[in-house]
Amino acid sequence: MTELLEPSVDFVFKQIFGSEENKDEVLLNFLNEALRETEPKPFVSLTLLNPQLDKNALTDKQAILDVRAQNEDGKQVNLEIQVSNKFEPKRSLYYAAKMYEEQLGEGQFYKSLKKVISINILTFNQIANDRFHNIYHLREDHTGELLLDDIEIHFMELPKLNLKPHKMDDRLVNWLMFIDSAPKEQRMLPKRVC
Repeated sequence: MTELLEPSVDFVFKQIFGSEENKDEVLLNFLNEALRETEPKPFVSLTLLNPQLDKNALTDKQAILDVRAQNEDGKQVNLEIQVSNKFEPKRSLYYAAKMYEEQLGEGQFYKSLKKVISINILTFNQIANDRFHNIYHLREDHTGELLLDDIEIHFMELPKLNLKPHKMDDRLVNWLMFIDSAPKEQRMLPKRVC
């Protein structure tokens, strides 16, 4: 009998979401569901990018992302799976800031910078609320006014899926249940978005 590997295992996660053969069906579908609240229109196509972020000096920290992709408008997405509760939210901000910084070459204008989205799927609880999907932007503290929509960070906490009932036709919930290693009889890829 063949044993299925859990989608939350780093290597398996990268094969499912970060492989060239899966980017147009699996990754694109997942991202469109994950970004439904924040993106005005669905992504149409993706290009996988080198997951290794450039170092500006020999002493800089090396950063290797799980999955890095760019859509047809130049927006970049970092998709990460985190299984250790030693996760540091600053790491997510660091990765997003590096992706943002890498876009601009000498002599280029700041207006050419494109949005960077970091999606962190956590197998543990990190945020002190009961929402399984939390989304962060750069906002003014008193008015909540959005300064820029250029950096967006998502935290999807898998244990919180069990805190309250969800509609079973919610495709993002289905994706996250798949990643969370639902019982084998339920472990199917969610249907493609039409």
